[in-house]
Amino acid sequence: MKLHFFKYQGAGNDFIIIDNRDNAFNHRQPHIIAALCDRRFGIGADGMMFLENKKGYDFEMVYYNADGQPSSMCGNGGRCMVAFAGKLEIISKETNFLAVDGSHYAKISESGDWVSLQMIDVEQITQDGEAYVLNTGSPHYVQSATNLSSKNVFDDGKSIRYNDTYQAEGININFVEDFGDHYFVRTYERGVEDETYACGTGVTAVALAMAKHKNQTGEINTPVKV
Repeated sequence: MKLHFFKYQGAGNDFIIIDNRDNAFNHRQPHIIAALCDRRFGIGADGMMFLENKKGYDFEMVYYNADGQPSSMCGNGGRCMVAFAGKLEIISKETNFLAVDGSHYAKISESGDWVSLQMIDVEQITQDGEAYVLNTGSPHYVQSATNLSSKNVFDDGKSIRYNDTYQAEGININFVEDFGDHYFVRTYERGVEDETYACGTGVTAVALAMAKHKNQTGEINTPVKV
């Protein structure tokens, strides 16, 4: 099988992207997607995305996790897809596209170096003990931590992701350390089933959870390091 693909990364999240406007690739083949995302025997990626036509939108973003299963929204994936659409000249600087969680507005900077992506509104933030749970296009669990740089994110994240509460649907686990002028975040992602270099919907969830934790309202600038 010959496959014409592109490889993009956003903040360290890496993706295989295919221009599938001609519907040439049947992406309902989880074993093939998982094989392509395999880092030892495939191309290697956190996920695989397809750019497709969608009436009323500039394009549709179809996203799969590295395990080959359809996934919820991926923020860094969305930014990469917008950059890819710009490369294909489907869009110029602004776009309105469709993802699994609905419509998204995005903008490419004048320099072409940055992509800003508007996320969906968050309906509610609940608590699980001292942790916060919310959906920013993907479900997230946010837990405060100390000495995060030395934390075993794989083991600790996996134990929460597969506990009785979250095992069936899965959830992304974010550990956050507050340094005063910024937050440091590490994320265990479902579907990848490992720590990833970054997670766009995850840092969005952290910013919102920490704002709630500190009773902050209005427009807030939240620097995040991953």
